[in-house]
Amino acid sequence: MEKRNIIDKDLFKKTLLLAVPIMIQNGIGNAVGLVDNIMVGSQGTEAIVAVSVSGQLMFVFWLLLFGAMSGPGIFGAQYYGNGDIRGVQDIFRIKMWGAIICTVLGVLVFLNLDTFLIGLYMKGQTEEGIDPALTMSLAKEYLRIMVIGIPFITVTQVYATSLRETDESFKPMIAGVISVFTDVIFNYLLIFGHFGFPKLGVAGAAYATVIARITEFFVLVVWAHLRRKKHVFLKGIYSSFKINSKIISPVLKKSIPIMLNEFLWAGAIAFMTQCYSVRGLDVLAGINISNAICNLLNVVFIALGNAVGIVIGQMLGAMEFEKAKKSSVTLMWFTAIVCLVLTAILIGVSWWFPTLYDTSDSTKHMATLFIIITACFFPLQGFLNSLYFTLRSGGKTIVTFIFDSVFSWTVCASCAYILAHFTNLNIFGIYIAVQSMDIIKVIIGYIMIKKGIWISNLVIDDS
Repeated sequence: MEKRNIIDKDLFKKTLLLAVPIMIQNGIGNAVGLVDNIMVGSQGTEAIVAVSVSGQLMFVFWLLLFGAMSGPGIFGAQYYGNGDIRGVQDIFRIKMWGAIICTVLGVLVFLNLDTFLIGLYMKGQTEEGIDPALTMSLAKEYLRIMVIGIPFITVTQVYATSLRETDESFKPMIAGVISVFTDVIFNYLLIFGHFGFPKLGVAGAAYATVIARITEFFVLVVWAHLRRKKHVFLKGIYSSFKINSKIISPVLKKSIPIMLNEFLWAGAIAFMTQCYSVRGLDVLAGINISNAICNLLNVVFIALGNAVGIVIGQMLGAMEFEKAKKSSVTLMWFTAIVCLVLTAILIGVSWWFPTLYDTSDSTKHMATLFIIITACFFPLQGFLNSLYFTLRSGGKTIVTFIFDSVFSWTVCASCAYILAHFTNLNIFGIYIAVQSMDIIKVIIGYIMIKKGIWISNLVIDDS
């Protein structure tokens, strides 16, 4: 028992050393996003809805990019665990090509299909006083400005994910912290027009975000290359764009399902939000306010999930299969327990937080209830997040594709569509029903984890 306690203590320590910097970086980022949201909220309900819709579309792009980085990242963590630096370099270059593709796709879609995509969320009835035309105009303006930052966002993620997979979470954290403070300053200056800056409102929020992303890019990339002696995989990384041909096919086979999974999963979330929007634009405003505070705390289980994937992946790369299996279960329950604390915090602020927004009382009431409902599902989501990253760490990408995005579309999205369009159930009943579908996913995933069907070493043959 004493030996097991020592193992668990070391396991928690390593996981938290990876997770805490990610929590800090993302937490500060979301805290700034929260401040931005409140600042934008002072511009009226149209501004809240416009940023919410544009943010939902950017979220889909973010998940596409995340998927493009995550597939190769499975190999990166295992190569590093196996001590193969050339393998890490090959993975970095594959990620860079993925970033270029994501950039081109994102820019083309957002510049050419913005009216159509935003219009999907403008079909619901709205409460008196909300101007749909103004909302559409603000959303298009916000989205088109955000496109400027896409190239910087994609390359930053190549560096940040590669550094984390090689046990360096500090530099991405510092770059992120600098970025978010930059964002706060320029939001204050450009939304309200202080100190001689133009008063741009919603557009000012978008410009501030772009400036912050560019700042993060330069801080992280320059700093990483200045410390090439520590990050040896960056030595000569651009001397050639050639990649070991033997690994391209295996990486693509694992990566494409993950990229499609993240994209389709994000698409399912966007679709479900669109289903909720048929009950009124004020519903979108309420969900946006709820997400602002909930996203501030969900960084904890998101960071823990990322760390779990890296830790378990390194164990698999080192051929420690039994240890990986036992550790994965321990970390899943640990994450769920942590999330209970987050639930209590969210419920505690649920009545006060919406009062910070300049919107109607009905929208504030909706936001309060959305916060409480979301908070109650936090432990489930935390457990599920760690479970997903564990399954993915062994490279069983087809399994995770079916488990995640296929389930989201066939079960969750279908549930949202049917309840929103063909029943009289109120929006909160619909929201609870859709969230509850993840209980089925947890049961299925936990069975797969216990059976160990996800356990494999992807890099031993290449080594």
